[in-house]
Amino acid sequence: MTPSPFHGIFSSLGSSEWDQRTAPAATAVKLSAEDPAPARSSGVGQIAVDIYEQDSYYIVRAPLAGVKLSDLDIEVDDKVLTIRGKRTVPDAIPRDQYYLQECFWGEFSRSITLPCVIDPKRVKATFNRDSILKILVPKEEKVKVIRISEGG
Repeated sequence: MTPSPFHGIFSSLGSSEWDQRTAPAATAVKLSAEDPAPARSSGVGQIAVDIYEQDSYYIVRAPLAGVKLSDLDIEVDDKVLTIRGKRTVPDAIPRDQYYLQECFWGEFSRSITLPCVIDPKRVKATFNRDSILKILVPKEEKVKVIRISEGG
């Protein structure tokens, strides 16, 4: 298996990665109006992404159910691709009626550091009717080094 060009560059994952073998199962707990919302240090959620290589592109794919295209913003800065947006609750349900609330509603942001400098003019993105965002980032073109010798 060849090493991934992304190995060790996802600072957003933090030091403790999700491990399904040791993660506790979700439990249904009746929430009351006094129960605090799940703690978020910055008040901004994070989305899940898949990143893979195909042909001459790095592809970032994110399922964004409940998000409209007009609520999305994609920013490129050097090697960092940032996806920002907002997921709005379609209907107001009183907090005390929830038994379990795992879906994040509100503003979200996800920054991904890629292994090459990104040319914003060459990045392509699609957002299909199933609310799947797909961003195509061309891989860095390798520059050939040609040695010039004297007296040739």
